[in-house]
Amino acid sequence: MAGTPYRGSTLRLALTSIGAAGVEWYDFFVYGTAAALVFPHLFFSPDLSPFVAQLAAFSTFAVGFIARPLGGVVFGHFGDLHGRKKTLVVALMTMGLSTLLVGLLPTYETVGALAPLMLILLRFLQGFAVGGQWGAAALIAIENAPEGRRGLFGSFVQIGVPSGVVLANIAFFLSGGLMSPQAFAAWGWRLPFLLSIVVVGLALYVHLRMEESREFEALAATGLENDQPELQRSPILRVIASSWQLILLAGGAFIASNTCFYVIITWVISYGTATLGLSREMMLGCIMVGSLFMIPALIIVAHISDRVGRYGLFQLGCIATGLWSFAFFPLLETGTIAGACTAITVGLCVVSMMYGPQAALFAELFATKVRYSGASLGYQIGVLLGGGFTPMIAATLFAVFRNSVAVAVFMAATCLISLICVTLLHARRARELAQENGVPTLAVGVGS
Repeated sequence: MAGTPYRGSTLRLALTSIGAAGVEWYDFFVYGTAAALVFPHLFFSPDLSPFVAQLAAFSTFAVGFIARPLGGVVFGHFGDLHGRKKTLVVALMTMGLSTLLVGLLPTYETVGALAPLMLILLRFLQGFAVGGQWGAAALIAIENAPEGRRGLFGSFVQIGVPSGVVLANIAFFLSGGLMSPQAFAAWGWRLPFLLSIVVVGLALYVHLRMEESREFEALAATGLENDQPELQRSPILRVIASSWQLILLAGGAFIASNTCFYVIITWVISYGTATLGLSREMMLGCIMVGSLFMIPALIIVAHISDRVGRYGLFQLGCIATGLWSFAFFPLLETGTIAGACTAITVGLCVVSMMYGPQAALFAELFATKVRYSGASLGYQIGVLLGGGFTPMIAATLFAVFRNSVAVAVFMAATCLISLICVTLLHARRARELAQENGVPTLAVGVGS
């Protein structure tokens, strides 16, 4: 089965995977952009200082990351039992509707303290949805991939991240650029959120046209999920009991790419505009340029990982990103478009060396019957530790030390953590494979 070509249209699989991930991440990132630009003034008391209001807005941003592991557990449970496609549809619908409702929320001026509470609830639903989306979309692509191309197929879903960033920033760039600042603050900021109605339409398309994962269908047909009846209804318990160390190491491996990515595309907006005095349009434009370059970088790195193995590229990405952290801020602080674009673009490209092969690497760690639960849980643990609190940590470090070097050290430290974790993960998997009689499903690239 592993060597059988994808039975549907490869182009349709690629475009649907990219589209599903792209619009889902658009919804997630449009919130982050708004948290940096407008939420401090709209959803919190005007009595708060600008710094405290910004921290409060970033704290609601973090709520989505806290919810993501829960989404990974719940969606992973049902995805391992009932299929990847069904859970992807539910995740898309949840994300689309919750983001749409953010665009309809009343502000603090209208309903007082109820405004941030409703914002937090909807952000929680966003995080819950995206916690399940990644595993479903990634496994549909990877488990339908021809042998030797799982890294490449896994990159279809990873591309959704920079695509979502581009779409979110375009939405804010246009809505802010085509109207006065007063109109944007009054109602224009709502437009990017209202556009998420498109996600609901895509969910219906996935439901009607996208095929289920080939490997999951084969598993269901043979009834292999009944080999442990006592754990049949709890794939998450099964994978935690058998592979908890792999899950924790996978989470640790993901900390660096997640932390550095959110410094580059979220915190840097408030830092550039509020501290360096750069225009919002310039910052959003540079982030869009960097994200556009990140798309082919992800594809290239993932394709190379199919040839030379995933772990070495991942380790190289940890080292390169850690080193670039110390060049990132001096370039940004030149205040020039060239400096800011170079800092952000190179930063996102070196992060791609970790993020590009990650989907296939995580999928290859777990058996088909618990793969959704295991891969999603490892991914979302890394998200919780390395993403949700990143803007708050970066803002606090800069406020305390009044120097961007402290933020660069923070980024480099996460790269060291991930380097250690992926090295330990590689060694552990190599030992496990050496002890097995046969090559497990999706083992290509594991020992490389």
